[in-house]
Amino acid sequence: MNFIKHYTKLALMAAVVMLAATSCNEKQTAEAPKAAGGAALENLKIRYIDEDSIMANYNLAKDINEAMLRRQNQFDAAQKQRGNEISKFGNAMQQKYQNNQYLTEEAFNADQAKLQKMQADAENYLAGLQQSIQNELNQSQIQLLDSIDNFMKDYAKKKGFDMVLRKSATLYIDEKFDVTKEVVEGLNKRYNKVGGKVAPAPAKAPEASSNAPKVSAEKPATPGQVDLKK
Repeated sequence: MNFIKHYTKLALMAAVVMLAATSCNEKQTAEAPKAAGGAALENLKIRYIDEDSIMANYNLAKDINEAMLRRQNQFDAAQKQRGNEISKFGNAMQQKYQNNQYLTEEAFNADQAKLQKMQADAENYLAGLQQSIQNELNQSQIQLLDSIDNFMKDYAKKKGFDMVLRKSATLYIDEKFDVTKEVVEGLNKRYNKVGGKVAPAPAKAPEASSNAPKVSAEKPATPGQVDLKK
């Protein structure tokens, strides 16, 4: 799953709709009311980018997505491990009960309490791990969008563009105005120049205090279920 492409698309749409004009273009805008018909609009320097292509080819976006996949795999492995441990202990309890190996009611109740604590500890651990992953995703999104936004503003000013639009926000625009390839090359050049480093992850979620094995009966929501529109 491409986390970054999915989560940042809406935010990227807002980030690159319109950029600052050059002083020359500001003069054109000031004179716009005097222009006949659509002459002022014809003088605007407009370009567009394909945001999907940027998310697929910008190395920072790819690195963040790979990091998120590793973190999701970490969560899945932890959940599976703790699930197996709880199942093993529960099956052992069942066998002891069926074989009349519990000599007292107190012994049975003690194992039952232990099983319940194992489940509670596991749920707390996995909830903390999932929150850690979500925090890391949120920070990565901010880093990615800031990177693109800052680059686009500088790029547009240097090129003298009045606007840089999203391809998906237009009904039709000639391909000759597409600057996606140039933007991706610029983003990657700048990213490689600083060593291509993804922002550090938040502190790892703490282990549950109990020494008992940990597992969750249900899988907590994954970062892929977050709705950025809220």
